[in-house]
This record gives sequence, structure tokens and C-alpha cells, in this order.
Amino acid sequence: MQRCVIIGGGHAGAQACTSLRREGWTGQIILLTDEDSLPYHRPPLSKTYLQNQVSAQQLLIRPLNAYRKDDIEVKLNTRVERIEPAIQSIVLQNGERLSYDKLLICTGSRARKADCMGANLNNIFYIKTLKDIEKLSASIDSEKGRPNKRRVVMVGGGYIGLETAAVLKKMGHDVSIIERESRLLARVTAQSISTFYHNLHKANGIKIYTDTNVVAFQGKDTVSTVLCEDKVIPADIVVVGIGAQTNVELAQSAGLLIENGGIVINELCQTTDNNIYAAGDCTIGIEHHSGLATRIESVPNALEQAKTAAATICGKHKPVTAVPWFWSDQFDCKIQIAGLNQGYDETILRQSNEQALSLWYLKQGKVIAADCINCAKEFMAAKKIIALKLTIPKETLLNTDIDLFQALAQLTQPS
Repeated sequence: MQRCVIIGGGHAGAQACTSLRREGWTGQIILLTDEDSLPYHRPPLSKTYLQNQVSAQQLLIRPLNAYRKDDIEVKLNTRVERIEPAIQSIVLQNGERLSYDKLLICTGSRARKADCMGANLNNIFYIKTLKDIEKLSASIDSEKGRPNKRRVVMVGGGYIGLETAAVLKKMGHDVSIIERESRLLARVTAQSISTFYHNLHKANGIKIYTDTNVVAFQGKDTVSTVLCEDKVIPADIVVVGIGAQTNVELAQSAGLLIENGGIVINELCQTTDNNIYAAGDCTIGIEHHSGLATRIESVPNALEQAKTAAATICGKHKPVTAVPWFWSDQFDCKIQIAGLNQGYDETILRQSNEQALSLWYLKQGKVIAADCINCAKEFMAAKKIIALKLTIPKETLLNTDIDLFQALAQLTQPS
């Protein structure tokens, strides 16, 4: 009987299990994860789970019985030591060896650690796994003799930092954000969206320090202040959200091609080894619509790649063609992002009111991406425009009286 081994228990690994069975894989499936939990939904971690609105059980992507029903063996607390492609086997940290016919790497990424002085002090937390949130929650809830309101310093003004800051503020804490760039979300969006979120967080009572570098975390055993180049910020708790580092070490030591921090895959999620595939945040490939070689760190992309990898393993041809998309919830605002904005040369702001707007990214006159805040309908239109490579007149995008779906219907009517 053939065996497919999946390394990694995130969204991609969980989806691959389901998709392999749907695509007709009748052999063994073994899912390996170094966590002590079945695969779980990660976006709610810094939101509903941090606020104790859902349990760990409710976060599970599938219950244990579903894996058993599909005859999938899940090994928890299992770390892979190395891959041996020449003999198609992997060696676990405990010395056990597993052979494979097909191997799918879904190792994802890990939180990038702060490397400044004092980074090992207590009460410095990261946002990535269930354990990370449990540690943060325990620190917030359990310390006796302290007021309920804590001074929280969020290091990093990207999406994960802003989401976490918003939740901690809603929980009643005194929150400050430190961002080394000149504006929030500087690496992922244009100025107008950065300004919107700066104003949103400021209006909700969060202190924001841009153009600010952390020099050290200070304290005896537990962090008490964050030392910056030009200021000192008091802190009972520090949360670090400065990006992610891909887990490509296993693939690299196995001789697979790695570029720009990602396992190189083709449109069918095949690596440079005929029997090894990869999916999720750890990969880099040519994105279907932009033609860019890029790493896409998002749940939707992980799911799409897992489906494609499973189909390829089963001898089918189902390349990833979906438009990349992302989302973020902060206070009462939801941003939905369609496409990749790399290389844009023009932006068009479409705004009907202060709380609903969309920013459209153009390259040589064509829409390549859109950031849509509290306007789901325009987000859906953006995905269709990008997918069909439609040319939308700029005056149409600027005119908020025009329903974009109606405009799309006219553009896509057969002539």
C-alpha cells in the first residue's frame, strides 16, 4: 500500500488530508505535527480565542473522529529530524524512520523573534500558535495584586500587530504600538490605508509611535520598560509582531531548491524532487495572475495550494488559479484585500463615507489589487476584475454612484 506523509499540522496540512481522500488517494495518509493539538484555525487566536469567546476545541478544523473516518493517522508532538529523499524516508526526532511514496511539506512559518537586549525577559509574548495565546492570556489573567488594566506595548505595526492591539484595547488595557517605519502597514499597503488605520487606532485610545526603533527591553526578571532611541515606554506586557520566518530548514537540508526564504514549487505544488510537494506559507512560486515569483502568507492560499498538491499527488492537473486574497478585522472595521499590489504605479481611492472605502492599485492602467474596508461587494468585484483581467475606466472606479457589479456585467456581456 502506498503512503503519503504530510509534515505540518496547519491549514495546508489539514486541507491536504481531506483533499487527498476526495481526489481518490486510497493509500495511507500520515499527518505529523509538532504541536499537541489537532490542526486548528489560526486567525481567531488573536481575536476571539484571546478574548475567551471560543474554546480550543471550537478552534479545531476537524474533530478527531473525522480523521479516523477518513483513515488518517495523526501523530501529535512529533518533530521531523530530517528528510532522506534518496531512500524516500524521513527520520523523526525520536529516531523512528518512516518511509513514504509521496511527501507533502506544509511546515509553514514561525514568529520572528526580537533580537535586542532583554528579549528573554518574562512577559514578552509572540502571536502564532495556540500555546502563544495561552501564555499571553495566563499573564493577563493570573497575576495577583495588579490592577486589571495592564500596560501593553505592541512591537510591530503590521496586520497581526494591529489586530492584537485592537483586541487588547477592547479588553480594557492601555495599549501602545511601536513601529520602526514611518507609518503603519508600510510594507503592505499605500499611504491612504495606513492613514485610515492610524486614525482608527488613535481614535480608540491607542498610542502610536512610528519611526521608532526598540533598543532594549528592560527589567529585573520581568519586562518593565521598552527602551527606544528617543523615549522609554512603561510596559507590564510586551507583544512582538514583527513578521514571520519560514520553516524551510528541513527542505533545505534535503537538497530542495530554496529561494527568498521559500521552498520553490511550480503551479502544481511540485518541488525539485519528483516525490516531494509543498504547500502553504513555506513556499514560493509564480503567482498565476501577476506572474510574480512570491511567497503568499495567507489561509486562503494555503488551502488552495493544499488542494492542488493533493490533486497532483493523485495524478490530476488542477493548478492554483484563484486570485490571492487576505483579510483583517480591527475594531469594527474589516479590510479585505484582493490581488498583489507589488509594482503598482497608480492608486485610485473610492470612498463613499468615512468608514467605507476601497483603494485600487493599478499597473500600466490595469487593476492588480484592491484594499476594501467595510465594502465586501467591492472586494468581490475586485477579485473578478483581477481574475478576468478586465480594463475598468478610471472614471468608473472614481464614481461611487456607479455599482461596480453592474459595470462588470456590461463589460463581460458577449459582444
